[in-house]
Amino acid sequence: MDMTLIGEILSGLMFFGIIGFLMLGFPVAFTLAGVSLLFGLVGWMIGVFDPSNFGSLPSRYIGFMSSEVLVAVPLFIFMGVMLERSRIAEQLLLTMSKLFGNLRGGLGLSVVIVGAMLAASTGVVGATVVTMGLISLPAMLRAGYDPKLATGVICSSGTLGQIIPPSTVLIFMGDMLSGINSQVQMEKGNFAPTPVSVGDLFAGALLPGLMLVVLYSAWIIFKAITDPESCPATPVPLDEKRGLFKEVLVALLPPLLLIMAVLGSILGGVATPTEAASVGAVGAIILAALRWRLSLRVLHETVVATATITSMVFIILFGASVFSIVFRLMGGDNLVHEFLSNLPGGAYAAVIVVMAIMFVLGFILDTFEIIFIVIPITAPILLALDIDPIWLGVLVGMNLQTSFLTPPFGFALFYLRGVAPASLPTSAIYRGIIPFVVLQLIGIAILFAFPGIVTWLPTVL
Repeated sequence: MDMTLIGEILSGLMFFGIIGFLMLGFPVAFTLAGVSLLFGLVGWMIGVFDPSNFGSLPSRYIGFMSSEVLVAVPLFIFMGVMLERSRIAEQLLLTMSKLFGNLRGGLGLSVVIVGAMLAASTGVVGATVVTMGLISLPAMLRAGYDPKLATGVICSSGTLGQIIPPSTVLIFMGDMLSGINSQVQMEKGNFAPTPVSVGDLFAGALLPGLMLVVLYSAWIIFKAITDPESCPATPVPLDEKRGLFKEVLVALLPPLLLIMAVLGSILGGVATPTEAASVGAVGAIILAALRWRLSLRVLHETVVATATITSMVFIILFGASVFSIVFRLMGGDNLVHEFLSNLPGGAYAAVIVVMAIMFVLGFILDTFEIIFIVIPITAPILLALDIDPIWLGVLVGMNLQTSFLTPPFGFALFYLRGVAPASLPTSAIYRGIIPFVVLQLIGIAILFAFPGIVTWLPTVL
């Protein structure tokens, strides 16, 4: 049998083997590396893989750890955790609930708006969902909201941090697409390609993120009109209305200033994402101090949480590097290239197929796992087919946002289940996210039909 074909078959079996072991509950990083090493050993025994290729792993790891762009990841995580400790989300939710309480669906709208603001200032999905679940869910249930609508709004709004910058997902995506795009362009003979930066991806994701906010809000308004009993108004007592303007100003001003300092400096070209992340981290400390929430205990908890989350992400990245080497050098990339290149419909059909695969993987894998496995395999082929890298990155980011919402492994569902009252059935949470997953798919379809929504702002900036 042809050795090339054997290598391609082994690489395909390795991919599905990893998916199978992950579904059995094995740790992600160790599964990626362990299964890849096992298939690499089989490939070496057959003669389709050279184990000396693992010699490049140390330099790749050092490259990851010394990357100036990726330094922004722990800084943004630190900023998000510190802001959680300063209870900005809590004050925002309570204030917005009073502001929109007189409207049918007002509590739902306030959750969406607060979710968008927290996404632009923290980007930590778990903290956002838990905070809104603790504060807004009891209030919505007491007001008579349909439990499915209440849980769906909270889960979906909490995941906006995956697409609205500054998003750690977009940072990794921008770093990966930058290197892949440069390599692809040089192979095509373009030795001076237009660079793709994390800032470009941030700019491209801003309008699609706001579009999702509009879609979520439109659904709540639609429910308020067609089924008013599912989201009744919660009138605010007259004595609480006094001084509401000042309360709104106090609640909105700090996160808005932080968003302007971080996002504005990146989009305006004043600072790199890493520099802006350091400003955001310091700004979060200052906000915590102004709210008398800063202490050695809070600082210690924040640092430990940051180190834990960062280590988890990077250890998955290291495991994915082993997988990438074995998969590509056994011929897996040729297999994927032939499959995507020969699809009827050309480049856009290839994008649709990759998006569909990522959506299905979102049911069983985490966002970072999908990025580190799928992007190195598919992005070189898609970019070689002249797909815009910024458009592709934002499409992937919005697609993978659904991985937080789709059972059985949707993390936003787990976060909300952990803080929801025992009387609320898990089935209500699962059913509640269905309309919002559909809205996200509609959003992806809109970006597919009108790519200018993504590419316009980066071009202007």
